[in-house]
Amino acid sequence: MTEISAQTQSALRRIITERQAKGRVPGLVGAVARDGALAWCEGVGSADLDQPGVAPTADTQYLIASHSKTFTAVAIMALRDEGKLSLDDQADTLLPETKHGGITVRQMLSHISGMQREPVGDVWDQMTFPNREELLTGWNDAERVGKPHHRFHYSNLVYSVLGEIVARVDGRSWYESIQARILQPLEMRRTTVGLDGGPAAQGYYVPPFSDVPVKEPVLDIGAMNACGGLASTAADLAKWAMFIANPVDEVLAKDTVEEMCQPQIMADERWQVGFGLGFMLVRLGDRVVVGHTGGMPGHITGTFVHRSSGTAGIALMNTTSAPDPAGLATDLLLKTLTDDPQPPSAWTPGTTVPADLAGVLGTWFSEGSPYVFSVREGTLEATAQGAPDWKPPAAFEKISEDVYRTISGRETGELLRITRDATGTPTTLHWATYLCTRHPLAFGEWL
Repeated sequence: MTEISAQTQSALRRIITERQAKGRVPGLVGAVARDGALAWCEGVGSADLDQPGVAPTADTQYLIASHSKTFTAVAIMALRDEGKLSLDDQADTLLPETKHGGITVRQMLSHISGMQREPVGDVWDQMTFPNREELLTGWNDAERVGKPHHRFHYSNLVYSVLGEIVARVDGRSWYESIQARILQPLEMRRTTVGLDGGPAAQGYYVPPFSDVPVKEPVLDIGAMNACGGLASTAADLAKWAMFIANPVDEVLAKDTVEEMCQPQIMADERWQVGFGLGFMLVRLGDRVVVGHTGGMPGHITGTFVHRSSGTAGIALMNTTSAPDPAGLATDLLLKTLTDDPQPPSAWTPGTTVPADLAGVLGTWFSEGSPYVFSVREGTLEATAQGAPDWKPPAAFEKISEDVYRTISGRETGELLRITRDATGTPTTLHWATYLCTRHPLAFGEWL
């Protein structure tokens, strides 16, 4: 584990102990990951009340339920990157025997298709879950309860069908696909469909009017595994969180993970929670964290990542009526970021400034506002004068002589063109077609 100060560890321990006691959780695990690895993990209570006082650990397996959706989403995006499907493909094209035309993969990933929440048949009442054939038959019988893109509407049914799309397009079962594409490359050896027989938390329901927990069953949810069938450990989820923070191309390209973390729709009335392509996006003050929660009978879990700092909070609880898992996971994350921030990286001097950029450096004005163009580690950047520290500069990549593409920050994707006089000195810039001059000018004054 990477180092977290003793004082911060004490504060984290207090958070999970208070939450375990107030929430009456038989066995709770809290964890923090950063610097690419598990940094702190501690358990409170009992993983199994048949062995009282034996606290859960980083290697105790819990059902992580809807965390499974993030794995399904990553598999879909990998297939997209391989050219095997498109986010604009419709479900009834990829699964020809199905109905409900016009539902796209993008809508399904973002919970904006308008399809009903659960498979037909009152599955959580009857505790009988569909196989693959029954899932698709039920999809045809299911109701589209809302307009596409009209509002966020969470759907286990939709993600179950996304799992079938993964299986069809990838030519193997959903679980085989995520094993090969995600679990094996990331060495997540204890992330499995259902509990794997190793050290695991027994799930409980703690009644509101007594303190005697009741054991909950472990369910086989069949073709719904892609929406909620996985179990995992804090150690494995730390690896998953660190991948989300710093993706590896073997699993999914960095740019694609960034795409998944862009908001597609707001999920609450106060605009504090949004949804990307498979990931929940939660605003915490001036920070946004990404991740997911999960809930199965006897198991409530949450994992959230602050990507820019590479820090994650993880919460695993073995009770049906657990406290807010997102709140606990993000409290652990924020406490670490606030009380034990990573030391800043030392500045390293550059070695060269590209000759064709030497005349571009300095202040340029666009729409009356100043932008400072500079070179850092050989890359051209532009920063609005007075921009807050949290706002990254625009960065540019050369694509031809005096033509650059904005690759991050303001106006990402747009071109920057440099115009020079007869001596080769830059006289104007055009960024996203807007004129940039060395002196502030009103619109039309240049003409």
